[in-house]
Amino acid sequence: MDLSIAKNRIDILLIEDEPDLGEVFSRYLRYKGFSVVWTCTAKAGLQAFREDIIKLLIIDVQLPDGNGFDLAQEILQLKVGQPIFFLTALHERTSRLKGLSLGAVDYIAKPFDMDEILLKIRNLLTVATAPVTETVREIGLQIGQLSLDMERYSLTDRQGKTQKLTIREAELLRHLILNKNLLVYKKDLLLLFWGNTDFFNGKSLEVFISRIRKLLQVDKMLHIESIYGAGYILHENK
Repeated sequence: MDLSIAKNRIDILLIEDEPDLGEVFSRYLRYKGFSVVWTCTAKAGLQAFREDIIKLLIIDVQLPDGNGFDLAQEILQLKVGQPIFFLTALHERTSRLKGLSLGAVDYIAKPFDMDEILLKIRNLLTVATAPVTETVREIGLQIGQLSLDMERYSLTDRQGKTQKLTIREAELLRHLILNKNLLVYKKDLLLLFWGNTDFFNGKSLEVFISRIRKLLQVDKMLHIESIYGAGYILHENK
């Protein structure tokens, strides 16, 4: 039997060691219609990730048997581009920036508003499961010598070399491609993909733009210009 077929498809894997919070939060998410697996340790969380197909991971940074950042890095080695939210009582700027630099979609500080997180989860999972048209699936979004595949979250050049993207990298790049050679305002990107314009989300956006710049380096005709105080322009020079 193909073991991958036997795996359960789970919306959210919550790795949170506080019993009261884990119980309430997981029940709330199930009440809102999500399938949820809740574990209390890094070891159990990693085992659950290996056993099921997970759409979104929510990881507490401080776990009794390990560091949530280290767990996330191990998981990302198993599945590049896995969407992750960090959930933590750590409010230090360096800690939050570290989480975002690992490629986390969001970094949520405790205490938090469950309805706000619910909106973030729904926005992410809607993007991840949005239907892709046959035209996009077969041809991809073209920019210069590159093709962006929104079904496989990959970027392919004319020689067939493929680079994997995270969901957020793919969505940001798609938005830039659809607005190529035009100024895309930073504020609009933050509201569209993060839901607010706070300082840390701004830093997260900068990290993702930096990663996208590196992805585009294979085509010398493409570059992203930063317009100070405004936003970004994806230039396609022909």
